[in-house]
Amino acid sequence: MGLLDQLNEDMKQAMKNREKTRLSVIRMMKSSIKNEEIHQGKELDDQQVLAVLSRELKQRRDSLREFDKAGRQDLVDGLMEEIKILENYMPEQLNRDEIVKLVKEAIEATGASDKKDMGKVMKHLMPQIQGKADGKQVNEIVQEHLQ
Repeated sequence: MGLLDQLNEDMKQAMKNREKTRLSVIRMMKSSIKNEEIHQGKELDDQQVLAVLSRELKQRRDSLREFDKAGRQDLVDGLMEEIKILENYMPEQLNRDEIVKLVKEAIEATGASDKKDMGKVMKHLMPQIQGKADGKQVNEIVQEHLQ
């Protein structure tokens, strides 16, 4: 079952169970996916849907940090619940050791030797880890290995 099909099934279940927050988050995800389909002019495959969901998750995590700094616990609690729902649709996250291994392989495959080659490494690496790791963490690990 594709990711979009899973969202549709979960939306129906959330309606039946009267889960307002879950239903709202799923509708938001579907809306973002639909907007991206309109923008690209075609239906999205699972990898592209995953990229949209990753973007939504990142936006919420960024907002969470800002709300936490501002002391808005009411908004933090709501975002935490949304993040948990979104994470259910994301693939299992890679740990640091797995990311380091992939980074080393990408450096070897691209022949990168210093920070000037970082773009080549990231371009090679990102399709493999899309949705499986935080881009910021991957960026830091690549920088460590290109020094």
